[in-house]
Amino acid sequence: MRGLASLATLLFGSLISAQNNHLTLPINFLKTSNPVTPLPQGFPWGNRTANNSNPYTDAPHTGVIRRYDFTIQRGQASPDGYQRNVILVNGVFPGPLIEANWGDKIEVTVHNEIRGPEEGTALHWHGLLQKESQWFDGVPGVQQCPIPPGGTFTYSFLADLYGTSWWHSHYSAQYNAGIFGPMIIHGPPTVPYDNDLGPILLNDWYHPDYYSLVEDSMSTDPNRVFVSSDSNLIQGKGFFDCSAKAAGDNATCNDDNYMPPTFKLTAGAKHRLRLINAGTEGMQKFAIDGHNMTVIANDFVPIIPYTTQVVTLGVGQRTDVIVEGLPTETSGSYWMRSTIAGSKALVYYGLEPNVNSTTTASTIFTDSVANVCANDPLNETTPWYPITPDPNPPTTEQIDIGFGKNASGNWLWSMNNSSFHANYNEPILLLSNQGNNSYPDSPEWNVYNFGDNSSIRIYITNPTTVSHPMHLHGHNMFVLNEGVGAWDGQTVVRPSNPQRRDVQTLQAGGYMVLQITADNPGVWPLHCHIAFHVGSGLYVSVLERPADIAKLRIPSIMAQTCRDWAAFTNTTVVDQIDSGL
Repeated sequence: MRGLASLATLLFGSLISAQNNHLTLPINFLKTSNPVTPLPQGFPWGNRTANNSNPYTDAPHTGVIRRYDFTIQRGQASPDGYQRNVILVNGVFPGPLIEANWGDKIEVTVHNEIRGPEEGTALHWHGLLQKESQWFDGVPGVQQCPIPPGGTFTYSFLADLYGTSWWHSHYSAQYNAGIFGPMIIHGPPTVPYDNDLGPILLNDWYHPDYYSLVEDSMSTDPNRVFVSSDSNLIQGKGFFDCSAKAAGDNATCNDDNYMPPTFKLTAGAKHRLRLINAGTEGMQKFAIDGHNMTVIANDFVPIIPYTTQVVTLGVGQRTDVIVEGLPTETSGSYWMRSTIAGSKALVYYGLEPNVNSTTTASTIFTDSVANVCANDPLNETTPWYPITPDPNPPTTEQIDIGFGKNASGNWLWSMNNSSFHANYNEPILLLSNQGNNSYPDSPEWNVYNFGDNSSIRIYITNPTTVSHPMHLHGHNMFVLNEGVGAWDGQTVVRPSNPQRRDVQTLQAGGYMVLQITADNPGVWPLHCHIAFHVGSGLYVSVLERPADIAKLRIPSIMAQTCRDWAAFTNTTVVDQIDSGL
């Protein structure tokens, strides 16, 4: 029998916590055996709280370094019972937990041992701002050259925001093969709770290798373009009916001994769940039979709590919720569900029950809930720390999403009629650092140079029939408005404190108005986080404050990695059939 804290420890590594004297509010943070200085006010972040500190300007510097060592290599896994070839980090699926305190430095040394065939790789630390390390954002062809096979590369960056996130490969659709894992940055709490369950990963799962899926998604055959997942995973486990294997499929498959993940609740206690959509394409609808959830954070942004029965997460999004144990329950069990009613984990009280004895029914996954591809309304998601964006930004850019055939008949996504394609050998950030901010010979890089403007507004329209979880690197974007149809050009939802997050779902047939404060010089990807859509070109680069980019002191390891990658590509043809991202 496992308690909730021990379950998180078993799955994702050791969580060391300390508590203050308020027994209903555990303050989790990582200890260090040799603190640089005594903890100010008893916490690594000192007297900073969620409502008195601007997270974008007041991040602490603890002086503590959290070091991780990742070896990436091929392997096999069968998370839903169907065995397939995967790419693993340190031999585990999902990948290891990265954990730090707000203000710690994180160092991750990556060894690329992907062989048979060889591939490059690059890792992205989703949602972190990288204000002091723009070159370590991890996007190949944009901020770095890929790490070549046999190469080693160390990322070093500040844990500059706090909350729940994840890391993943940004090389083609490689993370679909297994290169992803959770990330927790401990920081000031906002609401009381008793137990932290740790991260709960939700993701769609596919049996073909990612390269085959990419080929299909860019096919000339419209019937192959929209690929379908084979199962859905909760905490890296799911169920596939082996009798549904296609004729002639000789893969090993075993569905006889399936056991769903289990989570133990305590009656009357408040439990924090850190939900992460680490999927490739599918939107996740998360619920627990018989329990409400209180939403306390979206992405890296604490928000004013509100209650819901279903949490909607587009790819890349995270939501932290509080689930209160039923007050008199001592031995019951309930299903935890995501996306479809059949994708389940087990929530229980008391002794761990027989899975077959759990029979709770889902009453909330109606078509009106399951078929809505949108986040909760903006008027429900109020950031805890208020920030007012510039009401009159000096520049506004309209970007229209499109979908159609290119000259060779392949179906591609586009932004303003241009489909992105990276050059792995020429990262845009490194070119900009050398003073090259114009790329007339490479229009497929989709670079939008916003100069030295202090704030930037982007109005995105989506006339297609598919929704897109839009992710902006280097910022938490203000989401000023979104909806179906067209923006009226004026209405801003809660203009004194609009929603902020790093992924927002752009509805089918809809629009989204986002804005950033241009305080982070760099080349920042803005793209759909559906792997097959960004792979098919749905991407632009936001070039922010190029004059200041030229002043960045980019470490020599970036140029050396490009030399190493060039040496690899001089003897090996890299089969980059997609955008590269």
